Amino acid sequence: MLAQARLETLVFFVSDPARSAAFYGDTLGLAVERVSGHDGELVVAQAGAVSLVFLPRPARAGESPIPVFSVDGGIDDCAERLAAQGVELVTPVEEAPDGGLTFDFLDPDGHVLSLHQPAGAPRRAAR
Repeated sequence: MLAQARLETLVFFVSDPARSAAFYGDTLGLAVERVSGHDGELVVAQAGAVSLVFLPRPARAGESPIPVFSVDGGIDDCAERLAAQGVELVTPVEEAPDGGLTFDFLDPDGHVLSLHQPAGAPRRAAR
């Protein structure tokens, strides 16, 4: 089902985005930028082809980081197929901070995974 998906992002919930920016930028040497999103300011660091996104939000143990897989469209179809296979959806398909769409779901051990599609991509696959 996710055979065409790419691991694109790891989302970390952090108490202090500025501290994360300093650590990942100054200490680890990654390219870091601060971005305004609909949830407030967030920090994005690039680790090769994978983006590390730091959101200001408390997290429960095991909730962060969240691997985010990206698809080019059909996110509603993906959510429906996963639910039909008994996968627990944690959030419905909703707007992502970048204007795209996203939803979260659980793997068999309760790890949160996320699926994202960019803004403007079709919600349903062409039939």
